[in-house]
Amino acid sequence: MKLGSMYARWGVGTKFVAFSLVLLLLIQAAVYGVVQVNVERNVRGQIKQELATGEKVWWQLLDQNAKQLRQGADVVAKDFGFRSALGTGDIETLRSTLENHGGRIKANVTAFFDTQFALKATGFEMAAEDAFAPELQRVATELGAGGVNYKIAQIDAKLYQFVMVPVKAPLTIGWVLMGFALEQAQADDMFKLSGVHIALRDEARNILLSSLGADALPALKNFGNQGDLTLQYATLMVQTSEGQGQAKGFTTLVMRSIDEVVAPYRQVQLALLLITAIGLALFAVGSALLAQRVTVPLRSLAGAAEQLSRGDYSQALPAMRHRDEVGDLSRAFNQMRSSIQSQQHEIMQLAYWDRLTGLPNRTQFRDLIKQSIQASIAIGSEGPPVTVIMLNLDRFKHVNDVLGYAFGDRLLKAVAERLRTHVPPEAATVARLGGDEFAVMVEDQNAHTATAMAAMIAKAFELPLTLEDQTVDLSAGIGLASWPMHAQDVDMLLSRAEIAMYVAKRKTTGIQVYDPALDSSSTQTLSLLTELRHAVEDGQLRLYLQPKLNLSDNTVVAAEALVRWQHPVRGLVPPMQFIPFAEQTGFVRQLTLWMFEEVAKELPRLQSGGHPLRVAINLSTRDLLDQDFPAKLDAMMLKHNAPTSAFCLEITESAIMDDPQRAEATLNRLSERGFKLSIDDFGTGYSSLAYLKRLPVNELKIDKSFVMGMEKDESDAKIVRSTIDLAHNLGLSVVAEGVENQAILDKLVELQCDEAQGYYMSKPIPLPEFIAWRTKHQSTQAT
Repeated sequence: MKLGSMYARWGVGTKFVAFSLVLLLLIQAAVYGVVQVNVERNVRGQIKQELATGEKVWWQLLDQNAKQLRQGADVVAKDFGFRSALGTGDIETLRSTLENHGGRIKANVTAFFDTQFALKATGFEMAAEDAFAPELQRVATELGAGGVNYKIAQIDAKLYQFVMVPVKAPLTIGWVLMGFALEQAQADDMFKLSGVHIALRDEARNILLSSLGADALPALKNFGNQGDLTLQYATLMVQTSEGQGQAKGFTTLVMRSIDEVVAPYRQVQLALLLITAIGLALFAVGSALLAQRVTVPLRSLAGAAEQLSRGDYSQALPAMRHRDEVGDLSRAFNQMRSSIQSQQHEIMQLAYWDRLTGLPNRTQFRDLIKQSIQASIAIGSEGPPVTVIMLNLDRFKHVNDVLGYAFGDRLLKAVAERLRTHVPPEAATVARLGGDEFAVMVEDQNAHTATAMAAMIAKAFELPLTLEDQTVDLSAGIGLASWPMHAQDVDMLLSRAEIAMYVAKRKTTGIQVYDPALDSSSTQTLSLLTELRHAVEDGQLRLYLQPKLNLSDNTVVAAEALVRWQHPVRGLVPPMQFIPFAEQTGFVRQLTLWMFEEVAKELPRLQSGGHPLRVAINLSTRDLLDQDFPAKLDAMMLKHNAPTSAFCLEITESAIMDDPQRAEATLNRLSERGFKLSIDDFGTGYSSLAYLKRLPVNELKIDKSFVMGMEKDESDAKIVRSTIDLAHNLGLSVVAEGVENQAILDKLVELQCDEAQGYYMSKPIPLPEFIAWRTKHQSTQAT
């Protein structure tokens, strides 16, 4: 079992104890690590110092030996009998004198050399004088050359320390050589004095002298190649030169036992480990007790929570006597139990009911229609039809403008109550779809037989409503559509009922049953909705861009995105032939999303070369009333990694004022996401300045009718000037569309308009042509 899955299966208490122990272990490990680092640092420093001291002691011992030998050699060189024997050539006297004086200072070798360093006499018996003499002569020659106080040399696999002094009378007539054998005793004395071991090794790596035992000799011999000795001893390897008194090639190894130096620190570390072990044991016991005090009440709460999850709210949770956070949690559970049921009811109300009128909302109404259709399908071909009656109040916006939104809300509640009164609940279902739109679902009747109920509803609206001493005359446009006569699914049924409703409002016919001819003003576009769907799916739509110039420096800072339809049979369909139809049917929402998708996808090309570009896209009333529209844009921006700051959303005043509250809510959500907002065709609507101030817009776009007329009509010029001043006073930027010539452009510059677009600069052109046009324009500006 993996550690992660094991950890997931542990209880809170076990996790708490484990976490506490791991935390303590980490702390102790950190402390131990710090101690270890300091121990190693101190050990290295101490060993380094002791090795340096040991090296000095060794050379001091050798210097003392050399001093003793020199004193003995001086006595011989000044001895009267020795000098007399030199004069007479008495070799036996010379040998005897050398032997006697050498014996007094316990010198192992005494010898006399002439001025040419030829051996004349020795103070000891040589079994093979001919073999020993050349080595002594070599040592004497090297010492006679000067530059050193003593000499360490190997003779017959044994080390000697030699000194040599001249015999003068008064000129130098010879040399007295004395030497001590370097034996185990000297190495042992070295260890006793400093605690540091010494070893001497020749060029062949033979160990000539060592204070270590015989077991260490192989390691000493190999040291420098394999480093075996470093496991036990820190070693200073000194290759001494002639100036230090050794023959070239001898190596002195100064060694200090690492275990002996580390031993006191090991005691401290063992004590620390013991303290850590005891601390862990005590900490584990304490953590377990504390965890048990917390987890026992939590298990009780977990059981109670499981009871709540099953929907059982009847039993109160056990009251905890704890006066700590666990007790607070238990009391909070009790409060939660008492409020969950009411909250669930409220959530259902929000999700499926209109809070203002208490009627089913669009979501619930759609589900009810879908259930009725499925029930009819289950019956078979004889299944009853389902009809939707949709109505939209006339002049409701005017009521809001004149009497205020609070009065408008009360009016909507009164309308809902009147519908409840005149529509029997057993025969139909009444719903509020949003704004001033209401709908009625009638089962077992088609659109033509349901007109009787629609007429009853229309008649009910003939009686004026009186609210707060204010009498309001109401009427409504009513449209009907039936399944399966007019639509094959619930969404198409709602859409076609809505089309019939808007036709009724436009023609003031009162009641209108859906007819395919209502979808268009000509026979050419009877199947336009289906063809529009295919246009999106088959890639028949084209993205066009019209540049916007910054009037302060004549650079291209933005562009308005427009859609064109390249029909495979009809050719390039003019926007005015399908955009109004798309708005009427609600398909304009798909066109808007297509525009955003294309612009977001092409944004890297549009902003290449270090030229940032803001793209404006028009929003319709349908987009503003779609509560999911901001979330759809979020997903699209994330998909293409497109910044919201690169988009400007253009909204007409009429689109905002169709349902100001919902439009304002949607605009606020879009503004919070970083989209720049612009009021399009400003000046042609009827919104109040007070309401305009409340909207989170960044830009006003002056309608082209004023811009095109300002050259000849002073009134239009005043409107443009006033709009620019108004926008700037409100902290908004201004875009003028409809620039047709240089005179208009110059006038806009004079009025300090921020940006302009129009056919004088460029008509809407496809994306590749726009990129080429912008590149050429930027090059012209640079020159």
